[in-house]
Amino acid sequence: MPNKVQVPRISDAVASTLERRILEGSLKPGDRLPPERELAAEFGVSRPSLREAIQKLASKGMVQSRQGGGTYVTAALESSFFDPWQDMMGSYPNLREDMLEFRRMIEGQAAEWAAERATEADLQRLNLAYEKLEATFLNDDTERRSEADIAFHQAVGDASHNVLIGHLSAALLRLMHDNIRLNLGELKSVPAAGRLLMSQHTAIHSAIVERKPQAARAAAETHIDFVRETLAQTLRSVARRETAERRLQSDFTTS
Repeated sequence: MPNKVQVPRISDAVASTLERRILEGSLKPGDRLPPERELAAEFGVSRPSLREAIQKLASKGMVQSRQGGGTYVTAALESSFFDPWQDMMGSYPNLREDMLEFRRMIEGQAAEWAAERATEADLQRLNLAYEKLEATFLNDDTERRSEADIAFHQAVGDASHNVLIGHLSAALLRLMHDNIRLNLGELKSVPAAGRLLMSQHTAIHSAIVERKPQAARAAAETHIDFVRETLAQTLRSVARRETAERRLQSDFTTS
């Protein structure tokens, strides 16, 4: 008897397509899936088949329904890496240095591949992220600047067209978010520091747009080197302030 051709179930095909969009970053953690009607029309399937596909993703922990309606993409691909390290970062400050060293390797490679592989759509996303980042340097909103900084580096990671780099970059940037914000806050008091940071992002952006892989890698590594040194200085500065405040409090207590 001839072998039977295995025809994939409609729900499996839809689940696979949605899963691929999550892997590639077209659907990101926190994104809400379009309404059932729209998705069913887009895929040309019945709504029961679509619901079955979404249930398959939910069983993997990749999407979840929220109270009040809607199905959202979870951070399952990143949280298994993110969660244990997040707790330890506060207890073991030396881990920050290791994280930055790892980030230097990842982001250098991401920038190099982005310069080689970025599509026109990738460059449009990168340009938008760069313009938003540039705009935040005109005001003093550290939180917005931190978010724009992360979005820019994530756009570079996505443009590398390596799924693991894209998701590892996202996890690392989430881990480093508080440190990025701390850095930016401390740098307000350092003359020309903001201009230096922006020029570093400009160098990364320009090298990718101009298709210069080695220049893109070098610019990304130079940026992380600057961040590493700045973070070290920031932590020393914070430690000195805390020590001075404790001494002052002690003087008041004993006087």
